[in-house]
Amino acid sequence: MDPAFHELRPWNEGRLIGAKRALKQQQVWAIRFWLDQQRRLRDRALFDFAIDSKLRGCDVVRVRIGDVVSGGCVRDRAVVVQQKTKRPVQFEIMNTARKTMRAWLERRGGILNDFVFPSRNDYMDHMSTRQYARLVREWVVGIGLPAQDYGTHSLRRTKASIIYKATGNLRAVQILLGHAKIDSTVRYLGVDVEDALELAERTEV
Repeated sequence: MDPAFHELRPWNEGRLIGAKRALKQQQVWAIRFWLDQQRRLRDRALFDFAIDSKLRGCDVVRVRIGDVVSGGCVRDRAVVVQQKTKRPVQFEIMNTARKTMRAWLERRGGILNDFVFPSRNDYMDHMSTRQYARLVREWVVGIGLPAQDYGTHSLRRTKASIIYKATGNLRAVQILLGHAKIDSTVRYLGVDVEDALELAERTEV
């Protein structure tokens, strides 16, 4: 009955809703270069870790020093129990990420039970997912990408997408992302008929 009701605009009008884009390899290196130029050591370690771990944002910010450090060295591989699924997922930490993580932890200090990326308000607590999202927005805008197309999930998808495009191995990507069902991985990567045909064309029998 209220005339104004028909004038209300949907909350998502004009916004891009749906899966955020994965970063391309050159965009990953562009962000790394931008962060180095800005001398943002913590952010560089956070970015490198997020790309390699392929974890959801809520898991990235809750990582503790003991999860990634053993015997005073940053691990080559680590295991984290995912908050959403309660399932453990293993991931690699490549040399680039190990270097930046080591440099950040040397500056950060702390004990094994401390969070790797502490909150700016409470050093004993972890960074919030909202703060993480703000940082990702700064990074993508910093290299000239549209902020609405990218988010924290872009970092989770990036390496998985690159691995899939290089190998076509859905099962491997499923394991790396910690998905329970391959169907979830198919939807997540946006695998369609065109991808299937392209893989078939690369295979000669």
